[in-house]
Amino acid sequence: MRQKLVFSALLLVTSTFTLAQSAQNTQVTMTGSQGTELTGQALATFDHPWAMTFLPDGHSLVTEKTGAMWLLDKNQQKLASVSNMPDTVARNQGGLGDVIIHPDFAANNTIYVSYVERDPDDDRYSGAVIERATLTITNDKASLADRKIIWRQSPKMTGNGHYSHRMVFSPDGYLFVTSGERQKFTPSQNMAMNLGKILRLNEDGSAPEDNPFYGNGAVTEQIWTLGHRNPLGIDFDAQGNLWAHEMGPRHGDELNIIERGRNYGYPMVSQGDHYSGVKIPNHEDYPVFKAPEKAWVPAISPAGFIIYHGKKHSDWTGDGFIGGLSSQALVRVTFNQGDNNDWDVKEAERYEWGMRVREVEQDNRGNIYVLEDGGNGRLLKVQPAM
Repeated sequence: MRQKLVFSALLLVTSTFTLAQSAQNTQVTMTGSQGTELTGQALATFDHPWAMTFLPDGHSLVTEKTGAMWLLDKNQQKLASVSNMPDTVARNQGGLGDVIIHPDFAANNTIYVSYVERDPDDDRYSGAVIERATLTITNDKASLADRKIIWRQSPKMTGNGHYSHRMVFSPDGYLFVTSGERQKFTPSQNMAMNLGKILRLNEDGSAPEDNPFYGNGAVTEQIWTLGHRNPLGIDFDAQGNLWAHEMGPRHGDELNIIERGRNYGYPMVSQGDHYSGVKIPNHEDYPVFKAPEKAWVPAISPAGFIIYHGKKHSDWTGDGFIGGLSSQALVRVTFNQGDNNDWDVKEAERYEWGMRVREVEQDNRGNIYVLEDGGNGRLLKVQPAM
């Protein structure tokens, strides 16, 4: 019996090693809509990966919607599962979400993690929250300490969709958060709720006094812009402009430049229709609302977003990269600003390899990575085909 157990254990170890080696050595060809090709080197696999961020020393963190967060080494191989993580339940679109580091992480080891919490009195209700915590790494093991919830979606809602909860720090040190309208439509225009909004917070979760609606109540004070549906990507360009994309309804996904205090119109206007088939007026019909700089009809289902600031792939510097879920693609966009400060944003290329893309990230050396969506989602390092 003992021999059989030892043999079985050896088989398990050998199989696990073989799978890891297979994942690491797999090369993926990504065919571009303009005739170019990218290659993706598969480095690791995850259970419903959702977000990724890089530490200054080249290590990285990857979250899984199902609740785990992984520490990866400098070659982006799994080192350890991070301990003392917040409890969350993965349901539909909800679970563990984004992770980013504090701008001064090298000095304070502070990270921010978003996830969905259930109402303790009624499990049907839920909302996204953000925790600030200290990341401790010792002997290739990682854990969180000093965890503190600094922000909550308000109010909690029934259903398990449109949490958004993506985060980014601005160049001047403010925390921006995307908050979806939870598939309830009207919260996007309700100033007593922080749903369907993009929010601007201090690093401790408080509202800056120069926010556009400061002084109008604790939740309202957080609001930077309103009229959003399900924004799942947000980043700053080199000039300090804030950009965010969001999933439209039946179609009409948007890429917006985010301007202080503006109303982006949902659900009053959209370039798409409701899933019921009911037509929504276009932005052009009501110019009081800020129109998107780029819209997609049919939808690409955008998720994850970077504006590339590296120099390794200099032809792409300043371009945006968007993960496509339903479009199963990595979408590259270009930004050009006219003399009158108007923008010309175009889809430059769409790279396809038949997989849903959940996340896009870049490291400090200018490498680009994508996380595939799903139960066996791969981490791919992306570069032009040679």
